[in-house]
This record gives sequence, structure tokens and C-alpha cells, in this order.
Amino acid sequence: MTDEPAEPGAGAWAGPEGTAEPAEPAEPAEPAEPAEPAEPAEPAEPVEPAEPAPLGVVRTPTGHPGVDAHLARLADADHLAADGHVEVYEDVHRGLREALSALDAPPVPGPYENRS
Repeated sequence: MTDEPAEPGAGAWAGPEGTAEPAEPAEPAEPAEPAEPAEPAEPAEPVEPAEPAPLGVVRTPTGHPGVDAHLARLADADHLAADGHVEVYEDVHRGLREALSALDAPPVPGPYENRS
């Protein structure tokens, strides 16, 4: 630290003309005139939700038949309402998780691999 005095007003708020008092608040702006109310629109007829439609996502085969079968199952969701997607997604997720877990499992020895 230094023993030199700080510059006047450094680190402190200075009001108008270098005073330490805040400036008087400006007069509040006049409220804008309220917009004219819009004419009531004619009541629209209720809109029915669109029918389920495929998204058209291109699926590239993985080369692993089990994984490809689970991914093909995702196409089933294309024809279901949104509330039916969860069941399909959970089923596909479960199958993909099992396929990944199978990769970590030790190989099962064949019938002739246990000879002594």
C-alpha cells in the first residue's frame, strides 16, 4: 500500500458538479396514452391437432443386427400420438442398453474350450 492520498472521487460516487450527493430524480415521464382497444377478433374455430406424421429422419444401419432392430422400432412412434412415444422410447432404450451391456460380458466358452 502507498501513503499517497487517493484521487478525489476515486472509488466513490460523485453527484452533479463533483458533489457526493445524488442528483435529484428526473420528473417522471408522462404515461403514454393507452392504445385504442383492438376490435374483437371473430372467434376462431377450434383447431384439431395434426395427425401423427413421420419425421423423415434417415437412419444409417450400424451393421449390428440387434441394434438396427431396436433403431427400426423407433419408426413405430411415427404413427402414434405424442403420449404413446414414451413407451416406444423406453423399449428402444432398454434394448440398446442390454446390447451395450452384452459387449462388456465375458465371452461364454464353447463346449470344447474347457478341455484340460
